[in-house]
Amino acid sequence: MKKWLILSLTLMLALTLAACGNNNNNTAGNASNGGASGSPSESPSESASELSGSILATGSTAIQKLVEQAAQKFMDKHSGVSIQVQGGGSGTGLTQVSEGQADIGNSDPFAEEKLDAAKAAELVDHQVAVVAMAAVVNPDVTVDNLTKQQLIDIFTGKVTNWKDVGGADARIQIINRPASSGTRATFEKFALGQKTEDLQGSIQEDSSGTVKKLVSETPGAIGYLALSYLDDKVKPVKYEGVEATEDNVATGAYPIWAYEHMYTKGEPTGAVKAFLDYMLSDEVQHADVVELGYIPTGKMQVKRDAQGNLTK
Repeated sequence: MKKWLILSLTLMLALTLAACGNNNNNTAGNASNGGASGSPSESPSESASELSGSILATGSTAIQKLVEQAAQKFMDKHSGVSIQVQGGGSGTGLTQVSEGQADIGNSDPFAEEKLDAAKAAELVDHQVAVVAMAAVVNPDVTVDNLTKQQLIDIFTGKVTNWKDVGGADARIQIINRPASSGTRATFEKFALGQKTEDLQGSIQEDSSGTVKKLVSETPGAIGYLALSYLDDKVKPVKYEGVEATEDNVATGAYPIWAYEHMYTKGEPTGAVKAFLDYMLSDEVQHADVVELGYIPTGKMQVKRDAQGNLTK
């Protein structure tokens, strides 16, 4: 009996020690998972809510290529978000975002240059890039430099033949933009220094892509395009002897440029805010912006306000 009692007590002690060991292991496992209840905690990706919703961005065609490319990459990352990008000109984009018809209004000029003060004050400016513009001519035009006065004379109809500005004896065909175009506003403000009237016989087109096509195919044609649209189908001309290059724009030596604005009515939230943050991210600024011929805002050595004043 004594031996049996000793054996029983020994067995009970062993079982008790084993149970304690299992409890300690379970407690340590719970601690390593971040919770005391025994269930593992959610990872950040699991706990974060997935973005969703539809975004409509309209306006400037000068920035359209950049927004479209960035939008596609953003949608690849966030399958619950749908982004539609439309052109129509800066004036259209600003009007539609002001009236609540679009989530984002893309514009070359500042909002206060196109809208009345009260409506412009309701909009929040997101400057995502800088675009430079150049006068472009049909490749057969021999002129490769134009002064400010020569451009004024051409776009006001005073000069109608290329021979009068150093070229061959050929009629000048103007490919212009409509009055709502931010590209036109920028070109008139910084290349001509004045607004111009629409001339009889000139051609007007909303789309930068169509302007490029017409200039490339029309004998004696002249227009103006953002540098992001330039290729060997059209010939850019120097302005007062200065080429439209990134370095010349960044230092202020070349004056025909503007910020690319993406306006929202009030501070953005949700998917719209996330997309605008993405537009300003290193991924877009250091890759898409440069690849498509725009200039990152961080590279500019000068700043420009809505009145066109430059500061270092």
